[in-house]
Amino acid sequence: RNFYYITILRDPVSRYLSEWRHVQRGATWKASLHVCDGRSPTIEELPSCYAGDDWSGCSLKEFMDCPYNLANNRQVRMLSDLSLVGCYNLSVMPEEQRNKVLLDSAKENLKCMAFFGLTEFQRKTQYLFEKTFNMNFISPFTQYNNTRASSVEIDQQTQKRIEALNFLDMELYEYAKDLFLQRYQFTRQKDHQEARRKRQERKILKTRHVHKRDQTDNATADYVEDVEKWR
Repeated sequence: RNFYYITILRDPVSRYLSEWRHVQRGATWKASLHVCDGRSPTIEELPSCYAGDDWSGCSLKEFMDCPYNLANNRQVRMLSDLSLVGCYNLSVMPEEQRNKVLLDSAKENLKCMAFFGLTEFQRKTQYLFEKTFNMNFISPFTQYNNTRASSVEIDQQTQKRIEALNFLDMELYEYAKDLFLQRYQFTRQKDHQEARRKRQERKILKTRHVHKRDQTDNATADYVEDVEKWR
């Protein structure tokens, strides 16, 4: 079988706030094994941010204050090859080096995917998906700007802190947005060129048809004249 890997990225701040609201309502990732290099992380490598069954009701500050929160830079972590940095063992290499390796790996994997889109560009995502896989959705994608994340009002200081906690995701998203828009413009340009080529072909065919019809009309007229002479 041929497997095609695709993903949808989201603005890191909106994604982070959305996950916080999700966790606040009682969601957990207990079913996630976080297997890397054939094993799950130990409790020491990945401590829990909460005691009890879930973290429901946690405040945004509590959510941000947990240093082990997997919501931080989630998009980079999920797109990168964690085995390059020793999985969840933070002692394998210095933090700065680890961050660079993870970010570079996430960018490379994203670039090599069969397709990726952006939540903030629904119609462009649909267009590129349809062109990439030569298929059409039966209805257009809808851009929903009123989300759970957008309903959360945060001050500038909190915004800056979320960006700092997700600085790798912020850089990945800027890279992804630039690459996404480049691909969109390139595909649109190819579409316009193809449409122009087809118009020119139709024009040539029409000209040939008119020319052939004129030749037929002339031949018919000559034949009629000859018949008149034979009489």
